[in-house]
Amino acid sequence: MTEAALGFAAVFLLALLRVPLAVSMALVGIAGLGLMRGWSPAFASTSQVIFETGFQYVLSVIPLFILMGNFVARAGMARELFAAANAFVGHKRGGLAMASVIASGGFGAICGSSIATAATMTRVAYPEMKAHGYKDGLAAGAIGAGGTLGIMIPPSTIMVIYGIITETDIGKLFVAGILPGIVAIVCLCLAVVFITWRDPAAGPPAERATWSQRWAAIRGVWGVVVLFALVIGGIYGGVFTATEGAGVGAAGAFMFALLRGSLTPRTLMDILVESARTTAMLFTILIAAMIFSNFVNFTSMPGDLRDFIVQFSPNPIMVVIMMMGIYIVLGLAMEELSMVLLTIPVFFPMITALGFDPVWFGILIVTIVEIGMISPPVGMNLFVINSLLPDVKLSAIFRGVWPFVTADVVRLAILIAFPAISLWLPSLMK
Repeated sequence: MTEAALGFAAVFLLALLRVPLAVSMALVGIAGLGLMRGWSPAFASTSQVIFETGFQYVLSVIPLFILMGNFVARAGMARELFAAANAFVGHKRGGLAMASVIASGGFGAICGSSIATAATMTRVAYPEMKAHGYKDGLAAGAIGAGGTLGIMIPPSTIMVIYGIITETDIGKLFVAGILPGIVAIVCLCLAVVFITWRDPAAGPPAERATWSQRWAAIRGVWGVVVLFALVIGGIYGGVFTATEGAGVGAAGAFMFALLRGSLTPRTLMDILVESARTTAMLFTILIAAMIFSNFVNFTSMPGDLRDFIVQFSPNPIMVVIMMMGIYIVLGLAMEELSMVLLTIPVFFPMITALGFDPVWFGILIVTIVEIGMISPPVGMNLFVINSLLPDVKLSAIFRGVWPFVTADVVRLAILIAFPAISLWLPSLMK
């Protein structure tokens, strides 16, 4: 237990000294293994982790879904999704904010990245809300919170990483995220209703669309529906695996972008470079986390923590609630992916020992990451919006996002209280 505690302290210390977290985790993991088992076994274990992770077939799902998201972002599908949602709810008070949330959910179904969803919807939705007199806090808060849906509604890079670390079926994780994603959209829209109830001037209603305009807007999103049905429907029906689905999705997104005339040689090169850069970043963090995880597994921490929670076994759900509370606090001060990679090796064995479903816990972890993405002062989505909207003060963004953080915490409580929301669809999979 002492060795692992010192290892975590060393990682946090290095992070405070501005050492990249991937480097911090790798250095501490190698040093810890070297001191406990000897330097030759430590280096041999590290080289094995790097080799096996880099050549793991299932990991190819990450660059393929990233590539799929970059293709659809360039194909202009986000604008059509926003137009369709706006046609149905834009005339309500706060309707454009709700439309941005709904459109983010639709875009998340073909993207898989929270930051990419937030950045895309900032360019699409914010000008419309600004033109209709929306206050910056509501506009930025709705876009930031809606952007988190990119990692809940499948496909999701966070689900892939969680599935690889915990050896949980990625296809089941994808399918499990559908209903919680719908619950998220409802909760975030209710947050918009609450904000505009308190301050009607924050989100004035837009013009009401006619039914002919609504049907025309719906016809504009057929590409999103087809792509989502092709990928997730194929996985759900057992036609292909999640990895094969990622290849199908990337190819489909490429064809959509090509047919829409969105691809030039320069654009294609930019997409490939951006996808390679993002993939390299995720792989580096993942490999470093696995090296550190090997070190933690050789200490007594997992066993000691399991022994500690035996006292809570009469009411094991309290253990989950305690974990979620710890995650929410950590999310206020840490980058979300790094937080999850550091803690999953410690928390996951407790979850399985208590008999909880790893798919359900994975959905809770993704929800926690979503909360962290919009929790000041380190929520990544908030800084992405601020970088794209330099005229909007960061303080206004921070104030505007808190109602949505509260809505996400309520959603987390719902998912804990009703595991069937996450587990019903996976239970029907072939």
